[in-house]
Amino acid sequence: MNPTRTAATARRVLAQLRADRRTLALMLVVPCVLLGLLAWMSLDTPLFDRSGAQLLRLFPLLVMFVVTSVTTLAERTSGTLERLLSTPLGRTDFLAGYALAFGAMAVLQALVATGFAVWVCGLEVQGPVGWLVVVAVASGVLGASLGLLARAFARTEFQAVQFMPAFVLPQLLLCGLFVPRDQMPRALELLSAALPLSYAVDALGAVATTVAPAGELSADLAVLAAFVVGSLALASLTLRRRTP
Repeated sequence: MNPTRTAATARRVLAQLRADRRTLALMLVVPCVLLGLLAWMSLDTPLFDRSGAQLLRLFPLLVMFVVTSVTTLAERTSGTLERLLSTPLGRTDFLAGYALAFGAMAVLQALVATGFAVWVCGLEVQGPVGWLVVVAVASGVLGASLGLLARAFARTEFQAVQFMPAFVLPQLLLCGLFVPRDQMPRALELLSAALPLSYAVDALGAVATTVAPAGELSADLAVLAAFVVGSLALASLTLRRRTP
C-alpha cells in the first residue's frame, strides 16, 4: 500500500462527498431528525433513554453501508474505477482510501448525532459520552467496510441497496437487541457470536449501563476492529480491475 496514493484517494472521495449535498444530508441530518422524532414521541417516558443509544449504533452502520456500497458501485459502472486501476493505483490503495474517507465521515456523523442526542434531545447514559461517540464511530466504520465488501456481489447501485437486508437484517435480529443472546437457542447464540453487530450492541450496552465501561469495551472494540480489517481484506481480494 502506498500512503501517498491512499491519501489522494481519500481526498478525492471526501471532495466528492462534500459536493453531494443529498449524501451529506443522509449522513448528518437524517439521523438527527429520526432521533428528534423518537425523543418527541417519548416525552415524559424512559423510552428514549432505552432506545436512543441503540439508534446511535444502528444509524451509522446502516447509512455508511448504503453510501459506501452505492458510491463504489457508481465508480465501477461509470468506468472511473477501471480507469483508476489502470494507473499505478493499487486495489489496496483504493480500498484503504475509501475506508479512510468514510472513517472520517463516520467520526463527523458520530459527533453530530451524539451531540444532538445528548445535548438537544436529553439522552442520558451511565458511561462517559466520549465512549458513546467511540462506539458510534466503530459502527460507522464497520458499516463502511461491509459496504465495500458488499459491492463485490452487486453489479449496479440498486443491487447494492438490495444486499442490505442480507448483510444487515440477520445481524439486527440476532444481535441481542430484541432477545438477549443468552436466551436464544444454542445454535442461534453461536451464530450471533460470529456477527459483528452483536459486539456493537454489547459495547453500547456497557456505555449505557456502566459508569466506567473501558474494561468491558476493550474486548468488544477489538472484535469490531478485527471484523473491519477482515472485511477490507476480503473486499481487496474480490475487487476486479476490469468491469465484467
